[in-house]
Amino acid sequence: MKRILLACNLGMSTSLLVTNMEKYAKTAGIEVEIKAVPIAEAEQVYRQWDIVMLGPQVRHVYKRFNSVINGEVPLVIIEMRDYGTMNGEKVLKAALSAIEGK
Repeated sequence: MKRILLACNLGMSTSLLVTNMEKYAKTAGIEVEIKAVPIAEAEQVYRQWDIVMLGPQVRHVYKRFNSVINGEVPLVIIEMRDYGTMNGEKVLKAALSAIEGK
């Protein structure tokens, strides 16, 4: 099972995206755990996850957060269009691809 952590300002705006990702995962038979949290919490718990995905609204913290993570897990910014349309399928596929190093 892959564990995907989404980080945004308060962890609330990504909750719908989490739901859509979980719906797609269920229909595709993919076992995942997905959670949305505020960026400050993500910085504390990232080691427990296979990937951290930043909402586009917090992309400004990428460089700093990347230095915190220091390559321990992939850090990806969610595509603005996929985030805006809450495209759970595309975001989940992007996460799985990044985890696999593709």
